Parts: sequence; C-alpha cells; structure tokens
Amino acid sequence: MLTYRAMFKFLPQGVHAEVLDFPGVISCGADLNEARSMLRSALVDMAEANLLGGEPLPTPNPLATDAESDLEEPIHLLLSAASRIAFVAQDATP
Repeated sequence: MLTYRAMFKFLPQGVHAEVLDFPGVISCGADLNEARSMLRSALVDMAEANLLGGEPLPTPNPLATDAESDLEEPIHLLLSAASRIAFVAQDATP
C-alpha cells in the first residue's frame, strides 16, 4: 500500500480535490464525500495508466502540502498484481 497526500479546497461551486504528490490526480465533487470518492477513483485510474504505460508510480511524500488547501489527509493506494496468461488454441487436425 502506498500513502499519498490528498488536499481539498472548499469552493462555492463544490470541493476541489487533488493528490499533492501524484501529479495529474485531480478531481472535484459537490461535497467532501463525493470529492473523496472521485479522488480515490482518479488515483486508481492514474496509477493504472502509469503502470500500463511502463511508467513508475511517484514516490509518496508525506510532507507534501498546499498552503491554499482547506483540508489535507492521507489517501491510500492498494496495489494488487496479476499475471496475464494468453491461451493459444492448438490446431485439432493431425
């Protein structure tokens, strides 16, 4: 499990959400609960895109902060691994 830093900024139109130490993981929601949910989904999507593209995941920085945030908290990324197996059918004729 990797632990990154999430930040939330309360705006009149909703809640801006961002993972401070994983560039590109940004989302928003109508309220804090929705913003948290959307940010978790964005983190998983970006981590998957990095891995499928052969890119490493950013190193978590527990000291990451944003002076403009209204709330900061940890956000966890749980990784699981799987192997891909390709089945190739054999020709049935002798």
